[in-house]
Amino acid sequence: MISLEQVRDYFLQLVQVDSLSGKEGAVAQVLARDLAELGFEVTRDRAHEAIGGDCGNVIGKLSGTSDAPPLLLNAHMDTVAPGEGVKPVLEGDVIRTDGTTVLGGDDKGGCTAIIMGLRHVKEQSWEHGPLEVVFTIAEETGLTGAKELDYSQLGARMAIVAESGTLGKITVGAPYANKINATIIGKRAHAGVCPERGINAIAAASKGIARMKLGRLDDETTANIGVIHGGDARNVVPERCELEGGARSHNEQKLEAQTEHMLECLRAGAEELKATVEPEVERAYQGFHLAEDAATVRLARAAGEQLGVHVQTVTSGGGSDANVFNAKGIEAAIISTGPQDVHTTDEWVNVKDLYRACLWMAEMVRSFSAGSY
Repeated sequence: MISLEQVRDYFLQLVQVDSLSGKEGAVAQVLARDLAELGFEVTRDRAHEAIGGDCGNVIGKLSGTSDAPPLLLNAHMDTVAPGEGVKPVLEGDVIRTDGTTVLGGDDKGGCTAIIMGLRHVKEQSWEHGPLEVVFTIAEETGLTGAKELDYSQLGARMAIVAESGTLGKITVGAPYANKINATIIGKRAHAGVCPERGINAIAAASKGIARMKLGRLDDETTANIGVIHGGDARNVVPERCELEGGARSHNEQKLEAQTEHMLECLRAGAEELKATVEPEVERAYQGFHLAEDAATVRLARAAGEQLGVHVQTVTSGGGSDANVFNAKGIEAAIISTGPQDVHTTDEWVNVKDLYRACLWMAEMVRSFSAGSY
């Protein structure tokens, strides 16, 4: 049986391997090695070519010892900045950052739960159906690994995605999302000599943004303008301004309405100053919502309750690889493995929670094979 100390040490090992999005090669090597030691046939795909990264997804396959159908387990390898040179600090049962970087529990907590959970299954000699493991790249920067994955390699129609968050949460729904980019075109002029000849693209963009409904719009919908670039000198009326934003909603019709609202605001702001707008809208990912009695939800709930984990179903405001899997016809629920305050330099995780997440993962593999869920 795996021990708490083994889980702690494995997690500490992973978080000290740098793996920013597009630079997951070093941690991919560790995870591929550990899957192979568990008996998996391990390959890597070419998903990284879509973004110029240094490695593709790690894909592991293990034949079953029972007649159960295949089950897919997933976590992503990449972490957000500042995430290089992580120096974890152990305080009793809690692992924290030293305050200069994120810890990387999103999603090395998920990677730990899968590897150590599978190690537990092997040590207990539990029966299992065919297992497929996918450790994806570039989840944080657009779910690239999941989008570029060759799904013809997979046979599973059910998946468990291991993510960060309070232990016991089962995420059953996530929003649809649109990327909204726009270029505002004005007219260049000398700001001191003849400003009246120019059209200030930044000012036009600002007028558009000021008209927008942004933030949390209702319990299903959010919107944001996150990046703005414009101008090249303080004494020149800027000719171009580029915006990057987006909208998300659990209701696809609300998403489309909010997207059109944001574009219309930009058009109105530009028109006021006689500028023009060149918009681009791209579906970032599809939303999903699983019923309470969906097979993956029942599996996660039953396995958690078997271990005494307090389980609860929730919906998320963000996207994950599960959005892509569900859109591809693979029913995927998300379990939370324990890391808290992720994407910040205050990130931490209780090792006891992470240990129970590993046992939860193992119990799901056993329960799925036995059909006891």
